[in-house]
Amino acid sequence: MKKQLTSKTTSSKIKPYHPVILAVVVFFLILTGKMLYIQATGQVDGFNLEAWAKDQREKKEVTPAKRGYIYDRNEMVLAQDINVYRLYAIVDPSFSPDPEKRLNHVADPATTAEQLAPIIGMDVSVVQDILDKGSADGRFQVEFGREGTNLTREQKLQIDALDLPGVHFIEEAKRYYPNGIFASHVIGLAQTNDDQLIEGITGIEAQLDELLTGTDGSVTLLEDRYNDPLLNEEVQVLEKQDGFNVQLTLDQKVQTILEDALSQVEAEFNPKRITATVINPKTGEIIAMGSRPSYNPNDLGNVTNWYNDIVSTPIEPGSTMKIFTLASAIEEGVYNPNETYQSGTYKIPEITRAVPDYRKHWGTITYAEGFQRSSNVAMAKLVWEKVGTETFLEYLKAFQFDQLTGIDLPRETLGRLVYRYPIEQLNAAFGQGTTVTPIQIVKAATAIANNGHMMTPYIIQSITDPNTGDVIKENTPTIAGEPISEDTAQQVLQAMESVVTEETGTANGIFELPSYTLAGKTGTAQISGGASGYLYGRENYIFSFIGMAPSEDPELLMYVTVQQPELEATESGSKPVSYIFNHVMENALHYQNIQPDKDQVSTVNELVMPVAVGLKTEDIADNLTSQGVQVTVVGDGPTITASNKTAGETILSTDHIILVTDQPKLPDLSGWSLREVVQLSNLLKLDHEIVGQGYLEKQSIEPGTPIASGDYILFDFTDFNPVSPEEETKESGVE
Repeated sequence: MKKQLTSKTTSSKIKPYHPVILAVVVFFLILTGKMLYIQATGQVDGFNLEAWAKDQREKKEVTPAKRGYIYDRNEMVLAQDINVYRLYAIVDPSFSPDPEKRLNHVADPATTAEQLAPIIGMDVSVVQDILDKGSADGRFQVEFGREGTNLTREQKLQIDALDLPGVHFIEEAKRYYPNGIFASHVIGLAQTNDDQLIEGITGIEAQLDELLTGTDGSVTLLEDRYNDPLLNEEVQVLEKQDGFNVQLTLDQKVQTILEDALSQVEAEFNPKRITATVINPKTGEIIAMGSRPSYNPNDLGNVTNWYNDIVSTPIEPGSTMKIFTLASAIEEGVYNPNETYQSGTYKIPEITRAVPDYRKHWGTITYAEGFQRSSNVAMAKLVWEKVGTETFLEYLKAFQFDQLTGIDLPRETLGRLVYRYPIEQLNAAFGQGTTVTPIQIVKAATAIANNGHMMTPYIIQSITDPNTGDVIKENTPTIAGEPISEDTAQQVLQAMESVVTEETGTANGIFELPSYTLAGKTGTAQISGGASGYLYGRENYIFSFIGMAPSEDPELLMYVTVQQPELEATESGSKPVSYIFNHVMENALHYQNIQPDKDQVSTVNELVMPVAVGLKTEDIADNLTSQGVQVTVVGDGPTITASNKTAGETILSTDHIILVTDQPKLPDLSGWSLREVVQLSNLLKLDHEIVGQGYLEKQSIEPGTPIASGDYILFDFTDFNPVSPEEETKESGVE
């Protein structure tokens, strides 16, 4: 017994751990340490578990910011964002788990294609091929190329009404220009880039892109596995910041008149280029600016010219430069308007070919008559014999023809003073050889119209933060220089007025305003053909005119150029120029409420808009009609509820007055301009959409249909159909 007890005690002694047990213990120790580490740091091999879990539960909704609006000086919208739609179709059958109850994909490509195709402007076979191929390739969804993007709200509503299974839309923002071709080179163009962001490409849109572009906001919250918000978690809200709004100095009314005139001359005379600028010479504010060729930023098509020629394309100015030559001679005290000289040609030993006048039969005439007739010889003699070439160069620089104007538009280009040799110095006196941009001429001419004070031109009036209402930038008039005295400016104005009023003047009987006196200067500049010299032929010129009115104290200044118009045998180059200038300047002065200074009765009468809202429709309509005003009455209600003119406002007999009654019905708007249509839509508070440009061709609501605030309507415009301008009777030769 004792032996057995002794043996048992020996066998129960503690033995070393088994290797397997040790391995298990070490594993659990490491695992426990790892878990403690993960719990403490939230990291696994550099991967942040907490962030991952948060991402799985986090939902972030973006609040898109609006791109800033661009307005005219009266806060008419010139550029804005609108919603458009991108079409897509789900073709994966697995998206319809119970097709007997509900179809969520395109199960019938043939029928879907047949109904979709005419709305988006595609062939039925092409649409069906996209649907069939997408399904065959195992794709989840398909899109429809360019035709399936930028769809209008009307197209979306038409497709929605079809209730096609699997057909859906993505709402997107698009930059929209309510006035189409209106000031396109000034406002510029913004389009959606590859990142689905609207980006400025040209004009103001590009120059102020950073300010116009807003910052998106967002709402971030945490959800459970059922996509319900977690109640005790904080919701993070980042407020969106809309882009800054830009207000221009352009006047929408004057710009519209200018655009119509440019379109008419373009259609009638097919010139290579046209430019036209209207400026307030006392402040430097650009009131209107347009050129051709232009483009409609809503429908680009074949754009032939992206550049604003007024600031980007230097030209030889021709005889409009003579006003600055005359100004330098007057300022130097060497000009005697009654002194005579021999016209025809002017030859000095330093040149091989004589300077010619465009007509050589005037004989001995005064310098005053020489300016009226636009004599090259008169200007050459003034520079060479009286002012002196070095002094004249100083005046050219004082008028800053050697500098950029500083206008707040992109891509301004500098002309070139060609002034090394005697022949170049003489040519500069009458605007040949040297090149300038139209905006350089306009800037220099403000000194003539503004008592010697030359103003820096500008087109951006102010920039405003819509999120706070703060004005972050506001432009004010800036004097760029004083190249001449007030007395000299007045003498030049009088000389320019004689160009219009005297029978010997090149503008007499051609450039004339019914209600206002006018000071101006014509120009006919040759066009360089490169190594072969100047182009020849009666149409191969840049015809131009610079005018200021009223002539005694100009309130507006306008410069027009028309390059290489197609002319009939009896037509002069001044004809297309004068149509633009006369038509725009007369109306612009009236719209600016500038008092006429001519004694004769104007063909355009000024009236005061009577009180209309709340009064009898028949009485107000009869009153305005009896005074020669065009009136459109909207509806057949007995009482007027709205009008496009306010009581007490100065109106013209050429204005179109819209009177909305208390029982509005949509009139027949055929032939209405875009501006008139938008005015009516705003008065009626319609949800309108514009297609095309020019004058109205179709309207989606039939004439005579009762309408209410918020009704949707599509306006379809067609190209402008020109009416021939009035015949000009005076022939003007090459200067």
